[in-house]
Amino acid sequence: MSDENQSNESSYNNGQALFTQLVLSFQAAAWQQMGKVASVISGKIERNLEMAKHSIDMLAMLEEKTKGNLNEDESKYLAHVLYELRMNFLEEAKKGPDAKEEDKEKDKEEKPSTENDQSGDTGEQTDKA
Repeated sequence: MSDENQSNESSYNNGQALFTQLVLSFQAAAWQQMGKVASVISGKIERNLEMAKHSIDMLAMLEEKTKGNLNEDESKYLAHVLYELRMNFLEEAKKGPDAKEEDKEKDKEEKPSTENDQSGDTGEQTDKA
């Protein structure tokens, strides 16, 4: 294979990797914004459906603008990511705006039981002392 062909193939593979990274970054942002995964910065579940919709819309725009310029795998991958995100967005939207508060309440209910177990151990140590 000539150096020029290797360079073109390398450039093409790099373009595929960059495309995948771009899609993954918007996908990860949407998951986080829907409250499906914890924030990588705060470690907390933060729900912002308006921002999730924006991330999904960005991917939809990318799909529209790249139509006819993606290979079959890239096109299927982007379509699958969009389908998955849209279905999850609808699920979250059905929960309504108060879902964030309900999730916080669930977290509060779960955390004290763990903290009580730990503080119970501390309490036993204090009682023995």
